[in-house]
Amino acid sequence: MDSYLQWFYETAVLLRDLLAEDGSIYVHCDWRVNACLRLILDEVFGRDRFTNQISWQKIRSSKGQAKGFGNVSDTVFFYAKTEQFVFNKPYSPLADERIEQHYSNIEPETGRRYMLDNFSQAGQGEPKRFGNQIIVPPSGKHWIWSQDRIDEGMTQGMIVLSGGGMPRVKRYLDNSKGNPVEDIWSDIAPLNSQSAERVAYPTQKPEALLERIIKASSNEGDLVLDCFCGSGTTVAVAEKLNRRWITCDLGRFAIHTTRKRLLGIANVKPFVVQNLGKYERQAWQAAEFASQEDQREREIRYRKFILDLYHAEPVNGHTWLHGIKSGRMVHVGAVDAPVTLADVKAIAAEIWRAIGKGKNSPQEAGVDVLGWEFAFELNELARQVAAEARVDIRFKKIPREVLEKRAVEQGDIHFFELAALSVDLKAKKKGENTIATLMLKDFIPPHDDVPQEVLKVITHWSQWIDYWAVDWNYKGDTFHNEWQSYRTRKGNDFVLETSHAYEKSGTYNIVIKVIDILGNDTTKTVQVEV
Repeated sequence: MDSYLQWFYETAVLLRDLLAEDGSIYVHCDWRVNACLRLILDEVFGRDRFTNQISWQKIRSSKGQAKGFGNVSDTVFFYAKTEQFVFNKPYSPLADERIEQHYSNIEPETGRRYMLDNFSQAGQGEPKRFGNQIIVPPSGKHWIWSQDRIDEGMTQGMIVLSGGGMPRVKRYLDNSKGNPVEDIWSDIAPLNSQSAERVAYPTQKPEALLERIIKASSNEGDLVLDCFCGSGTTVAVAEKLNRRWITCDLGRFAIHTTRKRLLGIANVKPFVVQNLGKYERQAWQAAEFASQEDQREREIRYRKFILDLYHAEPVNGHTWLHGIKSGRMVHVGAVDAPVTLADVKAIAAEIWRAIGKGKNSPQEAGVDVLGWEFAFELNELARQVAAEARVDIRFKKIPREVLEKRAVEQGDIHFFELAALSVDLKAKKKGENTIATLMLKDFIPPHDDVPQEVLKVITHWSQWIDYWAVDWNYKGDTFHNEWQSYRTRKGNDFVLETSHAYEKSGTYNIVIKVIDILGNDTTKTVQVEV
């Protein structure tokens, strides 16, 4: 608990600094730590910046707890950065019973429902003329309108004198915004198994909940941050409400779920998925290999650790070749940087310089490249580069289990080759255009992180694919999602073939991105001549 609260304090400080001066923050967490978080938020933002403690009724049926009251609500703390925070007062629709009770009058001429509301407010005021009468307000009260507006209201029939001679003002139902929303939210239903927006993510919140929050505390074009995106509800709603957004999560499945959800929004604007840091691995490396040694010695110890797990022997005298196993060289990628195409070219060049040069040299032009991450489309492009250099190259992922001491001690470490994607491309002339047709022919994913129960039910390679997308004119900048097909709960719209018409002649690079059911990206580049 101590370490968690310290982390939360540091996070809250950072988020306060990131907030716009007219911004606000909503914090939801487990009910067991609410009291602690409230004290931290008071300290970070100031007690005077506390705006509301909102209670959302998340469960409609009884919890049936044997001891204690049923836990059926979630708490959301609402803090503002300054006094000048954006707040657009939300309203909820009036209940039928309230309409019948309060708007029981019907105007014969128009058929409009209305209620007669109080015409006075607290604060002593002067008498005013209502038609041909001068009426004194009740003691300690004043009339809510000026004399000019009263005259206009009498003419328009907006003011009615009661049987006791007191003025009342008409409030029309069709002019009512509804009930001002208070801090108990029981009108937003939780998600159930039949909800259309449900994505089967454990902590998913209903879009209506985030819609109320985002509408209340931001305007169109404002920037919304959700730093623990989960299923992506916040940014999905922000996108629909024409807000700009940033979201992040350490969980790969959370990013995968959010990305797929955004792609399902009609006319979604372009967005970028970026990996900004390898924090978990960097922390592991610092803890595991930290010492008074210099950086070079720490790198050597790190590489030896990985080579031992791969059952390879360390070698010296090379820059890019770090080990040898069964006559093949081994390269160990850095903790905090992906293996790039430039790395592969350097490895291939060094292989030929090293062959047959002694004990620590390869006996064949083959290399296993071990990496935590691999650069965009590396698998396919690097294989082409290696083939041209006549080097047999295999890319293998360093599994996350390396970070877990128990898994290492038990020897439960497996290095799997990267996914392989097979694509068929056909192009034919049709009138003035050239039609390029892509068809996925095969997909072999990396099997690390795949539960055995999943492996057992896969009967066809296409079942590994959750969605795939195409950039029909990749220019080396960023992947543009120009077409996609993805699995839905019904699964009727998922296809393995797509076509595109090219109007202008030239050479086009087509990038195909496949995302498997675990959220891994695999890309392949093909060329079409038009």
